[in-house]
Amino acid sequence: METTTVSSTSRSARPPASALPPDEAWRPFPAAQWDAAAARHLFRRAAWSAQPADIKRAVDEGLPATLDRLFPAQIALFDKPKPVVEYENGMPEHAAQLKAAATPDEKRELQKIARERSRQSLQSMAVQWLSFAAHPRISAQEKWVLFLGDIYVVSYEKVNRSDQIWEHHDILRRHSLGPAATLAKAVSRSPAMIRYLDLQASKRDAPNENFARELFELFVLGEGNYTEKDIKEAARAFTGYRLDKDGGFYFAPKQHDNSPKTVFGQTGAFTGDDIIDLAFRRPAAATFVPREMARFYLSDHPVDENQLAALGAWWAGQKHDLRALAHRFFGSRLFFAPDYRGNFIKNPLQYYFGLLQDLRLDVTPAPRLTVAPLRQMGLHIYNPPNVRGWVGGRSWINSATLSARRQFAQGLFTPIDEKKINADEKVDFDAAHAAGNDRFTVNNQALQRFVDMTPEQIADIFLQVFLPVKVSADYRESIIRHLTGDGNKQPSRILTRIRDTAITLLQSPEYQLC
Repeated sequence: METTTVSSTSRSARPPASALPPDEAWRPFPAAQWDAAAARHLFRRAAWSAQPADIKRAVDEGLPATLDRLFPAQIALFDKPKPVVEYENGMPEHAAQLKAAATPDEKRELQKIARERSRQSLQSMAVQWLSFAAHPRISAQEKWVLFLGDIYVVSYEKVNRSDQIWEHHDILRRHSLGPAATLAKAVSRSPAMIRYLDLQASKRDAPNENFARELFELFVLGEGNYTEKDIKEAARAFTGYRLDKDGGFYFAPKQHDNSPKTVFGQTGAFTGDDIIDLAFRRPAAATFVPREMARFYLSDHPVDENQLAALGAWWAGQKHDLRALAHRFFGSRLFFAPDYRGNFIKNPLQYYFGLLQDLRLDVTPAPRLTVAPLRQMGLHIYNPPNVRGWVGGRSWINSATLSARRQFAQGLFTPIDEKKINADEKVDFDAAHAAGNDRFTVNNQALQRFVDMTPEQIADIFLQVFLPVKVSADYRESIIRHLTGDGNKQPSRILTRIRDTAITLLQSPEYQLC
């Protein structure tokens, strides 16, 4: 069975515009149409994969109850990893050493050591977060946090502190399903955001416009919905936002411009929080997040503006509550429209998490075997390319990134030689073994349950679990032939055919889609 690249002739081709009128597009998806296929679509788009047990439960409980589980009122938190805590606790000593440094060369060496400690703690945090986010129960939550992080962008390469990167994502997580304005206000106090957009340098007599500009353009309103004067005036409201010697946020009243400002035609001695409230009262705020959701979750191609306007009007009436928006969006007729099924390219994290969940594997506790492959697929964790985040869509797929995906999928069927891991990795591997979280690759024992099945039974299971849409009869038949092979019934030969078929499907163009 041959594989090809994801091309314009695949299911990722432009879907026709949905014929749903705006006033019907966001109405609840009919309960009579809620079935396993719809549930699989929901889980593949809102989370990482569609596991049979989750699908059965979702069909049994219904869509509203399923959305309550995917986007619960109570958020699961990702605790600050020990290496990040240790790095953070070492900062005062580092500051003292820098102060006592006798020469510029000594100071540079100390700074180099601190950067390396921060980098190593960031790598550890990335691996621990991958293990956290891979849990099926919180997959939708963490994908939602990833979505918000693609709006409220920060980059470790600019921030250079793992503790502040952790805190930024903790802010996103804690406020992810509350009022959008509350989230924006919390982000304005994020040390990582303050460093990323140079807000700490904004003074009463010299305002820095970076944060005000991105607040309007990339966080709340979108391009064309503000003036340069609005930005200049708003920037004055965010003066006085500072970081203390430990990197924490504080407000410096003497550096704040408390004189009147005129923003969006309104005048007052506005604070930063006031500016955010004013921004969310603008009509464009109602459709900005819904439009970003459509781009991140639904389609590479623009959703009809009238449909977005209808959702935005409803969301404004909900006081821009993010949990309400998630329930409305993922529970709507438009979301489940045939136009939007099985035709969206997975980002590298979805591909990675989908593989682990589909194969029932644990995260390998070594950055070179997890973080590095993701970077080869085009996603450098905690390092988006610029303030606009990742482009997404077809930009994820080129010859190099597709090759990286295929190599990673192949590697999940190859045992890890733990005799060759380094001392630091051994500590993490030993901890994973002790905790029983050590299914890093697929072995013959994991495939044994398929040996007594017919090729037809195996094909149907693989197709349902791995691929996002029903395939043609010819496609199914080619998989059955691949599983049948020369008809040799020796268990070892059967296992080889099962393994090869699984790898082929996981490397296929169809598996790149959700």
